[in-house]
Amino acid sequence: MDTLESTTRLLRLLSLLRSRPEQRSDPEQQSRSKRRDRADRPLPPDAPGWTGPRLAAHLGVSPRTVRRDVQRLRAAGYPVRGSSGGYRLDAGGPSPPPLLDDDEAVAIVTGLRTAVGGTVAGIEPTSARALAKLEQALPARVRHRVDALDAVTVSLPVCGETVAPADLAAIAAACRSARTLRFDYRTHDGREAVRTAEPHRIACTGRRWYLLAWDLDRTDWRTYRVDRIRLRPPTGPRFAPRPLPDRDIAAYIRAGISTHAFAHHATVLLHASPELAAARIGATDGVLEAIDTRTCRLTTGASSIDALAIRLAFLDLDFTVESPPELLHRVARLAGRWSRAAG
Repeated sequence: MDTLESTTRLLRLLSLLRSRPEQRSDPEQQSRSKRRDRADRPLPPDAPGWTGPRLAAHLGVSPRTVRRDVQRLRAAGYPVRGSSGGYRLDAGGPSPPPLLDDDEAVAIVTGLRTAVGGTVAGIEPTSARALAKLEQALPARVRHRVDALDAVTVSLPVCGETVAPADLAAIAAACRSARTLRFDYRTHDGREAVRTAEPHRIACTGRRWYLLAWDLDRTDWRTYRVDRIRLRPPTGPRFAPRPLPDRDIAAYIRAGISTHAFAHHATVLLHASPELAAARIGATDGVLEAIDTRTCRLTTGASSIDALAIRLAFLDLDFTVESPPELLHRVARLAGRWSRAAG
């Protein structure tokens, strides 16, 4: 048999063994499998593996060839457990190279090129090295698509402060292992403060990174900008993870960074469809609540009433101020001034 064909089949076999077998047609069995194993979690020790016949059907070979290929993988050091009644690949062995289709390869290359010059400081050289290795292995048809995208793409510099990858990794590790963090924090008005918190989640808006944590001194949930955090190693003692403050944790964090963090808050009715309003309002600009197909409510915050008024003006949407009264008065004064300026 051709060596290249045999090697390709082994890689496909590894890819299958690292994934979950597709659900069986039996509804009861399917329900049990869903309860036992979720696709976004590692395979537990008692999870069902791939049977020899099912692997053979996927690979287009006989069960005997599958048994022979499994033996070759074991000889190469891959911890393939079980028999033809159920094979599985345990953790701890060598990592097989990823098998990517054309769209997946283009997506990864695009992501790596975006990371070069992104919001994480110092990651550019690592991303560039990984990108160079991947591009060398791309087939000509995929390289042509990637080059076409690169030829017409202009990368704009990222504004604002960047985050050290070591800090991101340390915070993520503390979230996963449930260890208390102690850090110096620079608030939005420039003041320095020491915080002790139980970290739970990290969020990224594309431009900034945020940490959702339980502040032990304030006994409340807080959202911190990671670029304003200066960690004080080592990490503290373990803690029992708390129930998250909202079922929709993304919406909760968005509200924290767009509204609650500011001294002045406003609620405004926007006379526009939720889709149009969402296209005008970024993740850090406020929280939208759809009322009907032509109206939605915006809750937002800013450092001053003037900043709130200017933000609403630049939305280029009709609106009605619900609160606070100070914003209503400021909008009326600005409307008169702009009307006089227009003659």
